[in-house]
Amino acid sequence: MKLTIRQIAEMAGVSVTTVSQILNNKGSRFSDATRKRVLDIVNEHQYKPDFFASSLITRHSKTIGMIVPDVTDFFFSKVVEGAESYLNPLGYMLILCNSRQSIEKETRFLKELSHRSVDGIILATPNQLPEEYSLQSGFYHRMPLILIDRGLNRREAGRLIVKEYEGAYQAVSYLIDQGHRQIGLLKENTGYYQLEERYNGYRHALKDADIDFKRQWVVAGELTVEGGYAAAKELLRVKDLTAIFCSNDAMAIGCYQAIYELGKKIPEDISVIGFDGLKLSEYTNPPLTTVMQPTFDIGFTAAKFLVDAIEFPERRIPNKIFDTKLIIRESVKKETNLM
Repeated sequence: MKLTIRQIAEMAGVSVTTVSQILNNKGSRFSDATRKRVLDIVNEHQYKPDFFASSLITRHSKTIGMIVPDVTDFFFSKVVEGAESYLNPLGYMLILCNSRQSIEKETRFLKELSHRSVDGIILATPNQLPEEYSLQSGFYHRMPLILIDRGLNRREAGRLIVKEYEGAYQAVSYLIDQGHRQIGLLKENTGYYQLEERYNGYRHALKDADIDFKRQWVVAGELTVEGGYAAAKELLRVKDLTAIFCSNDAMAIGCYQAIYELGKKIPEDISVIGFDGLKLSEYTNPPLTTVMQPTFDIGFTAAKFLVDAIEFPERRIPNKIFDTKLIIRESVKKETNLM
């Protein structure tokens, strides 16, 4: 039978208020002996507070809602891990929702989570939020909300921005420095996260090197291994390509398979660069050159911003800009036949 806080008070010979304050680290006015007596009983009986009961008093459920576009996506699984690593030591539990990139599911989850009395919500979205869920709406003022949305929904504070343009520009410039002039791009399709900054970085790196942009060098696909495989199969019909820049590491892995099926080798025949810096990219054959973005830190920071908004609602949430870094491995070769 589960021990109650009242039973702990009776066993320790103190009031329920005393036990409550000691358990919530607010019992500094009590003697060491009293605190020890209460905590010994708690530890002996492995007592856990009833968060539902305590939430009626504190107005906090110690639960956080998190909505992501795809729980199977390597990027978002790492974002979730980062958020959990910040929240769990503070006693928060995470309720994870999978929107499948659907704005209808996102708005339904926002409503359901608020009805379930979560303390706040982290929303990773590729969508423009409806007006009733915008950051100027009544919903936002009732429910702390942190967005991971690449700046899609305009706001003055709490923006989590990755220098994606700079990362893509650096990756393509590296290929150019290695002598590549025919560089293809596996771009995301319009049905998923809009990674325009990566596309813009690709185009501007070509332009600054006086390389003409060719539409046949760009093929769109889903940001998945399957999407990268299908898009690469189409792109590889262009016979003069010597390198491919992929919009994420998952697409790059699919690209590897398409290249191998043609009987070609990486990097001897075609060089490949990814984007994300996932741990998995270290174990491809050959190891993938990639642009690393701090995926774990994005989730960790989103969780920190949210907890700060919950516990200090009067404070202004800051913005955070994340740098990227080109990780050079073995999937790029130096071209000697310069045109």
